[in-house]
Amino acid sequence: MNRSARPNDRFGTDRGARFRAQGQGRPGVGSGGTGRRPSAPQGEFALPVTVTPALPAVASFGELDMPVELLEMLTGLGLNEPFPIQAATLPNSLAGRDVLGRGRTGSGKTLAFGLALLVRTAGQRADARKPLALVLVPTRELAQQVTDALTPYARLLKLRLATVVGGMSIGRQAGALRAGAEVVVATPGRLMDLIERRDCRLDRVNITVLDEADQMADMGFMPQVTELLDQVRPDGQRMLFSATLDRNIDLLVRRYLHDPVVHSVDPSAGAVTTMEHHVLQVHGADKYATATEIAARDGRVIMFLDTKHAVDQFTKHLLSSGVRAAALHGGKSQPQRTRTLAQFKSGDVTALVATNVAARGIHVDDLDLVVNVDPPSDHKDYLHRGGRTARAGESGSVVTLVLPNQRRDMARLMSDAGIRPQVTQVRSGEAELSRITGAQAPSGVPVGGSGPVAERPKRGGAPFRGLGTRTGRPGRAGGESRRSAEARLTAEARKAARIRRGG
Repeated sequence: MNRSARPNDRFGTDRGARFRAQGQGRPGVGSGGTGRRPSAPQGEFALPVTVTPALPAVASFGELDMPVELLEMLTGLGLNEPFPIQAATLPNSLAGRDVLGRGRTGSGKTLAFGLALLVRTAGQRADARKPLALVLVPTRELAQQVTDALTPYARLLKLRLATVVGGMSIGRQAGALRAGAEVVVATPGRLMDLIERRDCRLDRVNITVLDEADQMADMGFMPQVTELLDQVRPDGQRMLFSATLDRNIDLLVRRYLHDPVVHSVDPSAGAVTTMEHHVLQVHGADKYATATEIAARDGRVIMFLDTKHAVDQFTKHLLSSGVRAAALHGGKSQPQRTRTLAQFKSGDVTALVATNVAARGIHVDDLDLVVNVDPPSDHKDYLHRGGRTARAGESGSVVTLVLPNQRRDMARLMSDAGIRPQVTQVRSGEAELSRITGAQAPSGVPVGGSGPVAERPKRGGAPFRGLGTRTGRPGRAGGESRRSAEARLTAEARKAARIRRGG
């Protein structure tokens, strides 16, 4: 196969175009091999042809052909034995092979591709605007996580690293590229902007990594991704890493990977033995109170909702109820998102309320609970949301709140994910809810000057659109107006606060 040849089929060049795959299936499972391309059922991933046998996996970093100082840094950080995805892929990626690797979130994929990329780039110097290695990621959060993970090793090897994402100053990013950066970590849209401004050229890029390629396809980035890949050196090394392999990236793999080593060494999130899965059956009138009590638990929690508006409204309510909460979604600026994540990791924020923007690219140590306040739309979203907990061998739980009319769809989603959850019917205030999630009544003392509400959420319905039911109207007692209901709740909260103070 001629790597410089370009098939006539194109995904298109319109940035707003959506890449539509023919069906979706369960994440593929496979290992490297030779011979004919296996057939795959509709929607499942068909493994690419591998002609050259893969190098065997290693048991320690010391067995790898890497600089001594890099091995010493890994040892100093307590990294002596590689994770399975690292042990399997690093011998081949260090040798310059194209790699297709599947490992669940938190399995160590960043170092699996990052160490090889840095070692193979070390000793070279990039000209202005002409990077030598490229890592493409779907989200700003993942770009920052990759940058943070690779920066210490890049400095050790005297490599300059630039991060190129939306929501930040494009002028500063252009300046970093003009100054020369051997390695660029980028989201597709912003990198395309810089190329159009002639602040970046990719014709010297010899190593290209696509991290979470399936999400880039799901988000409609495939036209930009293919256009960018067409600009890098056609004889260069390509590595594609993902938590799931499905037909969304099938054509991408066939078009851009040559004789790849294929490793699928880690189970999906649904098969992780340290992760518990709970479906909590709730009624619409009680869903809001249940979610609030879970957010008020001791310890951190990520709570996923469908829309930016619902995230903002729920966060505002939690702050008023005494929960140290913060919102994370695509409507926030990058500095806001970075600050929010830092506060959550430090524990200053205990409840991170987010849309799917937080479903990948976020690593938080010792996070033991993820809650789907709104159930995800498909099994891939479920697996990636759940992948924020039980990372790197730790334990954790994924809890999904399900209304009666959502039970059938949720059962189908769990089947697609290969998960058999524990199903429990719960109500707010019950011991069973506390046993599973650590739920407790919020203090009622507002956080950060937010307006007070009742000390404990009422069971009369969700007070804003987006919780309880996806199209439900805010609940009000006795048909009273929204303004009257808010005034009543405020008065009750003030009265409760006076009682606590002895006034």
